[in-house]
Amino acid sequence: MPLLLLDLDNTLLDRTGAFRAWGVRFLDSVGAPPADIDWLLSVDADGLTDRWDVADAIRDRYDLRIPSIDLVDELHDGLVANTRLDPLVACALRIADDAGWVPVVVSNGAVRQQDAKIRRTGLDRYVAEWVISEEAGVSKPNPRIFALAAQRARMPLRGAWVVGDSPEADIGGAAAVGLPSVWLHRGRSWADNRFAPTRTVDGLIAAVATVLAG
Repeated sequence: MPLLLLDLDNTLLDRTGAFRAWGVRFLDSVGAPPADIDWLLSVDADGLTDRWDVADAIRDRYDLRIPSIDLVDELHDGLVANTRLDPLVACALRIADDAGWVPVVVSNGAVRQQDAKIRRTGLDRYVAEWVISEEAGVSKPNPRIFALAAQRARMPLRGAWVVGDSPEADIGGAAAVGLPSVWLHRGRSWADNRFAPTRTVDGLIAAVATVLAG
């Protein structure tokens, strides 16, 4: 029973779509033009920008008197509230489980937000375990977080596959720990010559099919 080590944001869950949905509503609430959603997505940078920096950028651009801490909470709560589990993703995870694979989430990020997304969407019913970098004290691509995921699942790392959309964190992490990987390209081309994914696909369902096909 090998491990299937899965990224969370923009792999299992559509973080970009959830952030966009929240952003459209938020911008409307502060009277900002709808076209500013592109600016907001750029500032967010797929969640890589610190939440406090995003909050400060929003306050400065729209001259808001809202305290930064309240905006950070709004960013967290709004993202969680707009995150949904695609039924096809749930189905793919069930198929992987039935085929003898053990799905485990390995995610960088804050426990408060990542854990809430996993539980609120019902994703917790389809995975055996999850490891979040803040709580683990180590982040992808460090091999130790993958070893911790295997330890949590009480499974060996040997035979595992890593699936994710981040070249550095997911595919680089897989290379560092010596595991095969599937990269979700999301319309991008591979540009890193230090390592490369074993397979490249356009989404989680195709990734699971690729792993099951061997």
